[in-house]
Amino acid sequence: MANKRVLVKFSGEALAGEAGHGIDTKILNYISQEIKSLVDAGIEVGIVIGGGNIIRGVTAAKDGIIRRTSGDYMGMLATVINAIAMQEACEHVGLQVRVQSAIKMEQIAEPYINRRAVRHLEKGRVVIFAAGTGNPFFTTDTAATLRAVEIGAEVIIKATKVDGVYDKDPMKFSDAVKLPELTYEQALSDHINVMDDTSIALAKDNSLPILVCDMFKKGNLLDIILHGNMQNCSIVKNEG
Repeated sequence: MANKRVLVKFSGEALAGEAGHGIDTKILNYISQEIKSLVDAGIEVGIVIGGGNIIRGVTAAKDGIIRRTSGDYMGMLATVINAIAMQEACEHVGLQVRVQSAIKMEQIAEPYINRRAVRHLEKGRVVIFAAGTGNPFFTTDTAATLRAVEIGAEVIIKATKVDGVYDKDPMKFSDAVKLPELTYEQALSDHINVMDDTSIALAKDNSLPILVCDMFKKGNLLDIILHGNMQNCSIVKNEG
């Protein structure tokens, strides 16, 4: 990667730890150390975090009492909470961090401004993009891909609990087969659960590679990005 600018997408559920909800500060500290290793190596890092550890819009609206639009806005606010927590954890280990929100809330975050975000990255600051796209009906996966394209990231990394993409859930099926490399078309046509279809289509349109890796393997992010070690991840890209 020429410029070594990446966007890392974490799920909100990952921050919950064993409790399954809320924020585990041990997980926060672990992730911040992993991000610091990237920054110390000269890699520019943007981050998007989901909000599922607090609330998911689809779940909030499933019985019809809360409208889907309102549920999604609630989910966006959850991502802001997670972004602030991650900012604190990253600053605790010595990083300079800015949170940019797609929904204006000047007291706690900058508004998302593309040129400002890029300038922060160029200065070695970590930028955490919060509140999704600012629109209901779009997931944080789509927001992550959108921000990655906008800031000119070389790759988007989806940090998960498994070491890549499988043909079925490896947590449930012992015969699940790992797919080290697949095309955008395969991911879409075979409904492989990498990211949602909108985000994969956006990545395809912009030839943005998607790396799926295990976030809980210490040093994995740095090993993949800096040293090109692809054993502990899968890649979704154009054919060839």
